[in-house]
Amino acid sequence: MARIKDTSVETVKSAANIVDLVEARTRLRKVGGRYTGLCPFHQEKTPSFSVSPDRGTYHCFGCGVGGDAISFVREMEGLDFVGAIEWLADRFNVGLEYDESSPEADALRKRKERLYALLDQAAGFYERVLWAESGKAVQSYLAERGLAEEISREFRLGLSPAGATLAKKAREKGFSDEELAGAGLVTRRGTDYFQRRLMFPLTDARGRIVGFQARKLREDDPLRGKYVNSPESELFHKSHVLYGLHLARGAITKEDRALVVEGNTDVIALRQAGVMPVVASMGTALTEPQLRELKRLTQRLFLCFDSDAAGEEATLRGMELALTQGFNVHIVGLPHGKDPADDPAGFEDRLGEAKPYAVHRVQLEWDRKRDKQHAYLRVQDFLNGIPESPERHEAWRLANDLFGLTIQLRRAGSAATGAAASARLLDAGERLEREALAGCLTYAELIPVLAEMSADHFDNELHRRLRVHLVDGGEEEADLVPLIAELDARAAADAIDEATGKELLLRLRERKLRRELAEADLERTKELQEQLAKVREAVEALA
Repeated sequence: MARIKDTSVETVKSAANIVDLVEARTRLRKVGGRYTGLCPFHQEKTPSFSVSPDRGTYHCFGCGVGGDAISFVREMEGLDFVGAIEWLADRFNVGLEYDESSPEADALRKRKERLYALLDQAAGFYERVLWAESGKAVQSYLAERGLAEEISREFRLGLSPAGATLAKKAREKGFSDEELAGAGLVTRRGTDYFQRRLMFPLTDARGRIVGFQARKLREDDPLRGKYVNSPESELFHKSHVLYGLHLARGAITKEDRALVVEGNTDVIALRQAGVMPVVASMGTALTEPQLRELKRLTQRLFLCFDSDAAGEEATLRGMELALTQGFNVHIVGLPHGKDPADDPAGFEDRLGEAKPYAVHRVQLEWDRKRDKQHAYLRVQDFLNGIPESPERHEAWRLANDLFGLTIQLRRAGSAATGAAASARLLDAGERLEREALAGCLTYAELIPVLAEMSADHFDNELHRRLRVHLVDGGEEEADLVPLIAELDARAAADAIDEATGKELLLRLRERKLRRELAEADLERTKELQEQLAKVREAVEALA
């Protein structure tokens, strides 16, 4: 893959407005030269999130997250570095340049850009058809399903007309037959692949349209299935798509949970009812690519499939895969023949009654057993195959009650939680180092003083590297950005002025001298004592 030029990365960083990005996720209030608000990364009632428009950084005093525009997009959208740069370039209208690569790689990149553009224009075409006079019947159908126009437009629902209307329009705009076929929009005869169907655009992790799912509206439809997806292509892979993920990312991160349902309309109906962190699995069992996307955002899954689907072997394997990958999986029960769209307003109540997957699976094996011995072996194999957890123990107890005997299990390995470790409390020494560096970040006049101090004045390796960055300049290293964001926020919150910054640097000098004194021989002790006295005098002079 071609590498984005460093100059383009810097242009994106300069163009990205951190306040605009954050305000799309949480309401901010201006306080002096900064903005504060509720943290979009965790639930809180008292604002602890601080944004610096001048430095382009953010920091939360509650959960400790912090960084710049790139890290904000990476966390919120679940993207890697390149994906975040490209997302920001799209958002702030910055053209990207790529380093030289092979002609083949350039051609492939340009081809994909053309296909993305074609699919986006196709979605716009379908939207216009739906909301035109000729789409009144389908508009009425959506209204009957309880889906308002506003939510339908948010998901860019559309209507495909009969014939080769889309193909004709696309050719008029310069797209080739080969591109139309590559995007899965035409048949071998060159006519529109989807005709007279309700269209659901499908997107990738960055919100780019990669294909469509189309619902049957007429009995004479040549496509057999009630729901038909775009053909598999270089852009569209059904097993990689989670419907609605591009809209649900922020809510999944903020609420630390993802609700996975079967159908697209379930996603839309629930979001319309205010249930935001919801996606659909495209009517299939959960796959590794889908779980990878979700794991970037949360490890708490609530799965809501109808009773028949929830008992299918493929679906159970998907649930089990999520469990073995460290997800905390709960199953949301539904009455037979019902789906979430039938009662979206009451869905939160059902979430409160969700059962851990391990418990659900044991009960399911018992309910559908051919004979007791066969069910016993299946439950034993299942419990032996999942990581140790309170849910596993709860399921084991249920199994013992159901079978009337104790099931013997192997010792399970620990699940990989992947959860972020709780932030440890800073000791006094580390806090001193951070506050001194915070003063240097805020007041350039302190940098010459910092330059006179060696790296040995700092115990923390990251603090030492930040000292080098402040003294020598140069590009910020990625892992320094969260620290810079935190120190910038702390300087403002603690009202560290220039005099305080000087005092903190003197305290660091004092600390180092005290350590040297503790190990000094008699010959050097007097010299160190004199230096320590001068430092103390300087501190007193600032008081």
